[in-house]
Amino acid sequence: MRIKAALSGLLAATTATLASTAVWAQDAIQGLEVVGRPTDGEMGFQPAGTELARDLQGLDHLILVIITVITAFVVGLMAFAILRYNRRANPNPSTFTHNTPIEVAWTIIPIVILVFIGAFSLPVLFKQQEIPEADITIKVTGYQWYWGYEYVDHGFGFDSYLLGHPATLGDGDDNVTPFVKDAEMVAKLERAGYSKDDWLLATDTAVVIPVGKTVVMNVTGADVIHSWAIPAFGVKQDAVPGRIAQLWFKAEREGVYFGQCSELCGKDHAYMPITVKVVSEEVYQQWLDGAIEEYAGTPRASTVQVASAN
Repeated sequence: MRIKAALSGLLAATTATLASTAVWAQDAIQGLEVVGRPTDGEMGFQPAGTELARDLQGLDHLILVIITVITAFVVGLMAFAILRYNRRANPNPSTFTHNTPIEVAWTIIPIVILVFIGAFSLPVLFKQQEIPEADITIKVTGYQWYWGYEYVDHGFGFDSYLLGHPATLGDGDDNVTPFVKDAEMVAKLERAGYSKDDWLLATDTAVVIPVGKTVVMNVTGADVIHSWAIPAFGVKQDAVPGRIAQLWFKAEREGVYFGQCSELCGKDHAYMPITVKVVSEEVYQQWLDGAIEEYAGTPRASTVQVASAN
């Protein structure tokens, strides 16, 4: 009898804790620093949030140096030829038809340059394509025009719409016009913890992941081809109907990261953003408990030991 009462009390306490956890978890993922966001008038990459992004940015800088040197060399040769061999400076042109050393050089040198680039680019490509063992697996489905996410390890999922889409309007949004950035829409963004600069980037629900964990995304499409891309993570994968493709990343910094569908998919393609929130392991576990309860997922495995009197 005492055991039954203890179990009943434990169940009631657990239910109350989960209910409060759901609210606390949603509050806990607010107020994060926005790390990966496009900035008007700026050039270059967003801050790298993963090792993959750092590798890609490093490769880009290396190739930029190489093509700058090649361009400067070619422009220099053209300037030399124009000044040295124009009609005024060279009234009697040469009549040769070929130059073997130069022809050998302009064949071998580009080969060496390409091999050098390949020596750095192929490891980056292989690192992207070789999917490691996942700490967290999420299935991503692209729809016209929103994203669906399934946390397959815990049996729950949710849809993610542009904040300002008709599907995101509820109580208190009577004066909000869908897809229109006005004072009411800015107020809605702020109520959700975003700023006016996050318009067309913020979603009503975000993908939440812990920092330092390997996340594998299984990407597919439900209707047409979409593309799931987060520039600060260095990932982009087409979502093709009838096929499952994979990408992976390991976020190194807590914060909010934005992305967009990067494959033209119809009239509302521009209104299909991606929001990922990277949090600490503790906050993630709290959020996960709340999300499992809210979306009727499978609770995390736990062991409850009940002592019985002899």
